[in-house]
Amino acid sequence: MTKREVERPFLSEDELNRIIDKKFLMPRMSQVRDIFIFCCYIGLAYADVKKLTTDEIITGIDGEKWIWTNRQKTESATRIPLLPPALEIIDRHKNDPQCLNQGRVLPVLSNQKMNSYLKEIADGCDIKKKVTFHTARHTFATTVTLTNGVPIETVGKMLGHRNLKTTQHYAKILDLKVSEDMGVLRAKLKGSKNSSKGGDS
Repeated sequence: MTKREVERPFLSEDELNRIIDKKFLMPRMSQVRDIFIFCCYIGLAYADVKKLTTDEIITGIDGEKWIWTNRQKTESATRIPLLPPALEIIDRHKNDPQCLNQGRVLPVLSNQKMNSYLKEIADGCDIKKKVTFHTARHTFATTVTLTNGVPIETVGKMLGHRNLKTTQHYAKILDLKVSEDMGVLRAKLKGSKNSSKGGDS
């Protein structure tokens, strides 16, 4: 029996920007949004972000800030360069009492609470797909890195995958997206070809 493919929902660039740009009246909603967006730019799973300490933010060989941590699930070492949106979020929360008291990078709520708020955030941003905390990791793999030409081996390393096969699932999702996008283009070209037949051009 073949193993059924697990569906891995991720946010498109437009959906990601909608969440980033949304203004929330409740500070708690902004906090959850920030932590979620942070993960969209670093790809860590919930457990790894929750335990992330300020000691695990180091200066890398390129003089830039990196995350050096071990994944809780696999205990594999993970090295991730911090992109500007992620650095901004760290800076925004550095004086949060929870972060200061526990030496944590971000004030992460329970997974249940995070997912409950994320459902509200998605509704408020008119995003129809089911958004959970894990959607951030998938968004990092697809929309943030692979779509922007980061090689699959590099993405797998940052995600802490021991096996490239695990990362290849994300590439398959992108093939599907490429197919959809090209389908739209194909239909457009067909349409313009038909309309030009009727003219003198």
